[in-house]
Amino acid sequence: MCLGALVDAGASISRIRSELKKLALDGYTISAKKVKRSGIAATKVDVVIKKKADHHHDHHHHRHSDARKWKDVQRLIKNSELDPSIKKKGLEIFRRLFEAEAAVHGEPVEQVHLHELGAVDCMVDIFGTLIGLDLLGVKKIITSPINTGQGTVKTAHGILPVPAPATAVLLKGLPIYSSGVQFELATPTGASLVKELASSTGPLPVMAIEHIGYGAGSREIAGMPNALRILIGTEPSNIKPSEGCENDKVMVLETNIDDMNPQYYETVMNRLFSAGALDVFLENIIMKKGRPAIKLTVITTEQDMDRISSVLFSETTTIGIRFQSAHRNILARETIKVKTEFGTVRYKISRHKGMIVTSTPEYEDLKLISEKNNISIKELTARIPAVKKSPARS
Repeated sequence: MCLGALVDAGASISRIRSELKKLALDGYTISAKKVKRSGIAATKVDVVIKKKADHHHDHHHHRHSDARKWKDVQRLIKNSELDPSIKKKGLEIFRRLFEAEAAVHGEPVEQVHLHELGAVDCMVDIFGTLIGLDLLGVKKIITSPINTGQGTVKTAHGILPVPAPATAVLLKGLPIYSSGVQFELATPTGASLVKELASSTGPLPVMAIEHIGYGAGSREIAGMPNALRILIGTEPSNIKPSEGCENDKVMVLETNIDDMNPQYYETVMNRLFSAGALDVFLENIIMKKGRPAIKLTVITTEQDMDRISSVLFSETTTIGIRFQSAHRNILARETIKVKTEFGTVRYKISRHKGMIVTSTPEYEDLKLISEKNNISIKELTARIPAVKKSPARS
């Protein structure tokens, strides 16, 4: 289904076949055809083992007698002519599979036979998917929480609960759920691909969609299309910014607080700025049951999110923080020093298309001059020179 979704999204099946020849595998054919699942058009990829031509891809039975040990798989991958990055990812995926099986059976990795997971069709599934991702230029993968299905599944070791033992091991640390479908929706092969390749799991990120693909499963499932969907697009940071502006990506953190002394907010805001906040602001809101509250919002970089969250949890009474990524256009900014009759004052200026469009004297500088010269900041601001609009300095 992973491979089918990539082919449906535009990866060439002939290119995938060609690249797979660099892996010393034989005795199989791979084909792609258009099908429908619950009325949705999708691509079904079949891996057929020539020694048993009537036996299609099926995770539910002992598929092929060509079971391999970890050393055999390593040798096969390392001796291939595949791209080094694909080799590396493939080795890591199969290492995860062997370690999961070893954990389930309580045996050393070196002694584990993968049975159906070590068969030719599994090698084609995994390396075909890696090749498809490479052909489509995919750089980062984000997945939704994984629907495991429920019920039981037939394996070489008998009837086992869903998720199967090896699948459960591979899914450790990932968000999973069951929609109640009496079918195995997550297999060890799929779980190992997600575990190794996904950079994160969560809601659909902000993106500009360019390609959509559906990979069909082998059977129809009542009440839902048995298909895996892939959305391929561009992150906002790669979208062209408005003319004359710079472009960057920030994180927006929010929390609603209705049980904290308002006097604490000054200290909280100072700590947030020290932790890397780009901006902090407060809004009056009304929560459920008419309770007045404060919505505290922080804008920061992704790198500083952990520090910002730590400040919010330790310095306020909040018990939860919402966050989302945002894309912003910003003017080019810099700080310059201007000589005045009262001494040097720093100005924050911003430019649009090379021209200065705003200039603001630094408040802290004005405050010091005001106290030293016994002059109000209002009068001081009127007497110091304004920075005139001008093109960028060479």
